[in-house]
Amino acid sequence: MSFLNDPALQIPIAITIFIFFLFARKLFRIIIYSAIMKLVQKTKTTFDDEVLESLTKPMNFVFIIIGTHVALNYIQLPEEMKVFVYHGMKSLYAFVIFWGIFNVLTPFSKVIHGFTVKWGKEVSDDITNFITKSLKFIVISIGFVAIMHEWGYNISGFLASLGLVGMALALAAKDTAANLFGSLVIFSDKPFKIGDWIYTPNVEGIVEQIGIRSTKVRTFAQAIVTVPNAVLANSAILNWSRMGKRRIKMNIGLTYSTTAQQMQNILNQLREMLKQHSGIHQETIYIHFTDFNDSSLGIFCYFFTNTTQWGEYMQVREDVNLKVMQIVQNNGAAFAFPSQSIYIENSEKNTELN
Repeated sequence: MSFLNDPALQIPIAITIFIFFLFARKLFRIIIYSAIMKLVQKTKTTFDDEVLESLTKPMNFVFIIIGTHVALNYIQLPEEMKVFVYHGMKSLYAFVIFWGIFNVLTPFSKVIHGFTVKWGKEVSDDITNFITKSLKFIVISIGFVAIMHEWGYNISGFLASLGLVGMALALAAKDTAANLFGSLVIFSDKPFKIGDWIYTPNVEGIVEQIGIRSTKVRTFAQAIVTVPNAVLANSAILNWSRMGKRRIKMNIGLTYSTTAQQMQNILNQLREMLKQHSGIHQETIYIHFTDFNDSSLGIFCYFFTNTTQWGEYMQVREDVNLKVMQIVQNNGAAFAFPSQSIYIENSEKNTELN
């Protein structure tokens, strides 16, 4: 076996070793990889299939790295070149590891999507993409730092400079960061969802889209208003769509010619009408004669509709108003309107005639 140490044969043998590992890579793919693929295809989920597929290229590259490493070790290299090869091989091993982790994050995004979908299907894709891209950025950063450290670069100085750059970017993108945290508040607290009618100090309308940076609201004038999530997270939000019932509050004024008996009949019939009305919530109904106003006898009405939808609410309110008019008319009473009575006192003046 002394011929293996012949310097003239080192390069051909090294090439042979490298070709052997290329052949081993082919066998691995045909035998082992195919067997593993058949096993994962039998599972009910496609996650393991996608993970295996994402690792295919890194695994193929591992054979090239190992073959190159073994082949170079067989060649008698100068000491400086050996140091270079040593660090180069370790860098390649680190590269292929982080490459595999980077690729696995793509199928792993489906797992993240399974958790974020509870925040709403409409925003789940945005959140998933954001988390996935953030994780990929972290993997690339750690891999870059690991490789630089292998070559002897001052990582602490690099991290310090990276921190300064990050601080500068944070100051420049403080609004973006505020909107990001605002979106997390909206996704977690869920003060509204797509299709809800909301009112804030800045906008009122129907929510059409909830994103990572902003929320789009269509006003009743059919204009789209894009509101930053940071603004919404720090605003009082009135969600009309989440009302269980909708209030009707009104004051009815009858003329002072209305008798006590007429007033009592009207009050009883109003209460009975509301109790029999299918559109009125039966839990809270208040009908009372409350005031002697300047030009009317005041009846206070306070109750709620079963519906919160604006169109249906207006129909119920119209129907109630018509029934109120009919009850007042049936009892011979009349609605009062603002008026003023003037009383003039006439007195005879005695004039003393001289």
